[in-house]
Amino acid sequence: MNKFALAFAIAATAIAAPLASAVAAPTPCETALKDLRAAEATAKPSDADKNKVSELETKGIERCNADDDKRADDFFAQAMKILGK
Repeated sequence: MNKFALAFAIAATAIAAPLASAVAAPTPCETALKDLRAAEATAKPSDADKNKVSELETKGIERCNADDDKRADDFFAQAMKILGK
């Protein structure tokens, strides 16, 4: 009986682990883009930083359109870091 309980516990853990990671999904890229654009409206970056932010925003939008929210959020986060947000 103990072996059955142990096997059940291991199986339950193996099933629950992927479900837990699905709950911790990335922020919707549309929300991250909205936050980036709000930060751009108030920031005063240098021309070089402004160009880099624009490039990252473009890359993020491409990934967002491809339903790759995680990578889009990464690009938007890099842009926010440049803007000091």
